Amino acid sequence: MNYNNPKRSVFLPMMLALSLALGVFIGKYINGKDNFPQHSNTRSGNNKLISILNIIESNYVDSVNRNDLVETAIPAILKKLDPHSVYIPAKDLARANEPLQGNFEGIGISFNLLTDTILVMSTIPGGPSEKLGLLPGDKILYVNDSLVAGKHISDEKVMGMLKGPRGTVVKIKILRYGHKELLPFEITRDKIPMYSVDVDYMVNVHTGYLRINTFAMTTFDEFMKGLRELKGQGMTSLILDLRGNSGGIMEAAIQVANQFLKEGQLIVYTKGRAQPRNEARATGKGEFETGNLIVLIDEWSASASEILAGAIQDNDRGTIIGRRSFGKGLVQEPIPFADGSGMRLTIARYYTPTGRSIQKPYTDGFEKYFDDLNERYNRGEFEVSDSIHFSDSLKFTTPGGRIVYGGGGIMPDKFVPADTSGVSPYFVKVGSLIYRFALKYTENNRELLKKFTESGEMEKFLDEQAILDQFVQYAAANGIKKDPAGLKISGDIINVQLKAYIARNILDNKGFYPIWEDIDTTLKYAIDFLKK
Repeated sequence: MNYNNPKRSVFLPMMLALSLALGVFIGKYINGKDNFPQHSNTRSGNNKLISILNIIESNYVDSVNRNDLVETAIPAILKKLDPHSVYIPAKDLARANEPLQGNFEGIGISFNLLTDTILVMSTIPGGPSEKLGLLPGDKILYVNDSLVAGKHISDEKVMGMLKGPRGTVVKIKILRYGHKELLPFEITRDKIPMYSVDVDYMVNVHTGYLRINTFAMTTFDEFMKGLRELKGQGMTSLILDLRGNSGGIMEAAIQVANQFLKEGQLIVYTKGRAQPRNEARATGKGEFETGNLIVLIDEWSASASEILAGAIQDNDRGTIIGRRSFGKGLVQEPIPFADGSGMRLTIARYYTPTGRSIQKPYTDGFEKYFDDLNERYNRGEFEVSDSIHFSDSLKFTTPGGRIVYGGGGIMPDKFVPADTSGVSPYFVKVGSLIYRFALKYTENNRELLKKFTESGEMEKFLDEQAILDQFVQYAAANGIKKDPAGLKISGDIINVQLKAYIARNILDNKGFYPIWEDIDTTLKYAIDFLKK
């Protein structure tokens, strides 16, 4: 089982600035003797490292902890290799693997800290909280007899209190609308699924939209469920959204690509100094080999997302729309250690069917590597496609005669610039208040909003409530005066965002995305492209 993900361990110091983590081959856990050649400890470099540790431990002026020195040295060594070979301490390894495994262990809720109170936004279907009767809108005031409301508690602290090993118990007391007394619950933690398909719905009578946020062990099953639902509703064209998807399990991306390609078509191949060429080809058993296909990407689409987009582009199967992807073409394999820590070591590069390596350069240092997206923005790449230049040496040709390039991400067939037309100084000032107002409005009107089961019905109702006017008053009460000029520029965007967030609070992503579509210029371009 192969993994290829650059986003899922963002809490590691080396990855914090990028919000983009590692690609991994994670399914093959080795014991230190299998798969990798063993080298004698008599080599001078090994002897020097061991000697230095021994000398420090024996002669340094103050007492030292040898393990602490080792923990500090390993990341420094890996930093000399490439940006995605990383050491993960034991305390972080389980958390780093959660998104890739597609589950975590906890009580099964999503929450928000509303006015310093833990507000239950939703319960995970089939999870322990739902089974015991927790409801959206419940406010958690006590956790294990400790008052948590009004304590300026952080999201991290809340997760630390509610997550825990399967089978353990957490006690909470909640305040529920219509109840004077606090309601106690004893919740036994369990495995909680993490969904990688955000949403699937029909944008019009023939076109389906499906968004994948990561590639995990559960992604393919989720994707197939969504694909079949859309086909059952008459879908003949599919828009597959990989924007912001930083990768994950390579096999999941290959499985999804297999649904679009004909038997024998190459999906991806990998090779490295100690790794022979390994190919993945389509089986010819895909369920959407002939329908119209659009793949949306942007600068945060990376790794496994680029494998999928590259397979579609290089086989002339569909049209790639959006902005140039991240450019992560290295493959890692995990090496677990006896103390529970692990190392993810780059062992190969992957190549698209035409032979492209889309890994962007990192020879100028990691700082420049991680600052690449800022540099792209500063030179106007997010707004004008002509600002992007590729060397002729990186030019490849697809079987259908399209020119594609390697050396730094997937360049879309149709470029759509980042939309900044609705941004005004007023919009920037009120940006942080939009979600807060939506949350507050939802809480004040939850019983009324619960009767809506579709986003269209809720949007019509919210339009009748003049939500934007209410928000402008709310913003003024929070110190941001009404700005008619700013509202002329940004009013429509603010209005759509308010409605989308309110709908998400009640209907989850099935409510959010159909409304957000109104201001999603890339998605609207794709819909119009299919019509033409």
